[in-house]
Amino acid sequence: MTASDLYDLVIIGGGPGGFTAGIYAKRAVLKAVLIEKGPVGGQMALTEVVENWPGTERIAGMELAENFLTHAQTYGLEVLSREVTAVEPGLEYHTVRLDDDRIIRTHAVIIATGGSPRKLNVPGEQEYYGKGVSYCAVCDGFFFRDKTVVVVGGGDSATEESLYLAKLANKVYLVHRRDTLRAGMILQERIREQKKIELILNTVVKSIEADSQGVNAVVLEDTQTGAQRTLPTDGVFVFIGFTPNNRVLSASLPIRVVSGVI
Repeated sequence: MTASDLYDLVIIGGGPGGFTAGIYAKRAVLKAVLIEKGPVGGQMALTEVVENWPGTERIAGMELAENFLTHAQTYGLEVLSREVTAVEPGLEYHTVRLDDDRIIRTHAVIIATGGSPRKLNVPGEQEYYGKGVSYCAVCDGFFFRDKTVVVVGGGDSATEESLYLAKLANKVYLVHRRDTLRAGMILQERIREQKKIELILNTVVKSIEADSQGVNAVVLEDTQTGAQRTLPTDGVFVFIGFTPNNRVLSASLPIRVVSGVI
């Protein structure tokens, strides 16, 4: 292996974090490559409209992702559309293996694969994502101004996002499968003080219903009695956990995982 075969940096992940790293790497005159297995932009590319990107009032998620790619390529960043199957650390260099059996050797690796929100895995969740189902209140809460929303979860994220949504929506139902919330006590107190938020405990979402306009109801089930009921709503926000996209990493790898979610 010659010096020309060795990269200074490999970036795994083509979301906002990955492309930012790529641009800075090329500005530092590093030999760098960005590897993304899917469409560039990560979760942002799946967002219909982005309205919180500084300097741009309104832009489609895919269009902004394409802008990232064009910007990075003006600096000469190499971008590979492949999947990383393994990252193997070494003393002199690290080895990155791709799904086409290609091997890339590098001095450093940045993992910018972000993460994925945990899903309810109920009927209607996947079908109506972006049509009333969301995993980000800051991103999508504006579209539910003066409407009714359901938040699913009982931890800090669910309570914080419920409090945020209460500033916009007329009514927020916070649905949790247990008899008490898991969030910090300060957050729980704020939830109970917020008159727009109604707690629905010992309850799970069984399905998400919709019509031609988008989500219009959820089917709830009482975990103690099994009784079901339909609750009208304009949107469903799911906050039941977040899983890092770091399957290619060994637990012993001395690599820091960073998230690039917008």
